[in-house]
Amino acid sequence: MVTFARFGYRKTSMEEVARAACISRPGLYFLFSSKEALFRAAVAQALKRDITAVEHVLADTGRPLSERLLEAFDQWAGRYIGPLASDVVMVIEDNPDLLGEIVETPRRRFEELITDAVATKSGREAAPLVAQTMISASIGLKHQVASREVYLERLEVAIALLLR
Repeated sequence: MVTFARFGYRKTSMEEVARAACISRPGLYFLFSSKEALFRAAVAQALKRDITAVEHVLADTGRPLSERLLEAFDQWAGRYIGPLASDVVMVIEDNPDLLGEIVETPRRRFEELITDAVATKSGREAAPLVAQTMISASIGLKHQVASREVYLERLEVAIALLLR
């Protein structure tokens, strides 16, 4: 993902990816039939890792809900704030035609997880709107801040307000 983020999908060559992965180009083609297949697999793996981390964080009901939500958003979005990290998001968002459901399914799952967590505090009826508003706040903050720390500080305030 770092190589794709650095050069963009179109300008990334299999040679560059092979070099970054310390593997020969023929070895890379043995594992992936095309650059598109490699890109799709890399994005799917990254999103699966993120969703698994979010599920783990939200399942820890021994911690306060606001703390779990903040960490869940950090796992989902916070790690992608900063110079190179934001390039990873851009290369994913710039290629919806290549990715389709690979991106949409985890996004829906993230919203479900946040909604279920919020329902414990806000009730099942209000939970979808509260969760969607948290997600919207997170997206807005990602475009307003330059660091993960500031993102988390401001999102903590939004979560506290929305859980009242």
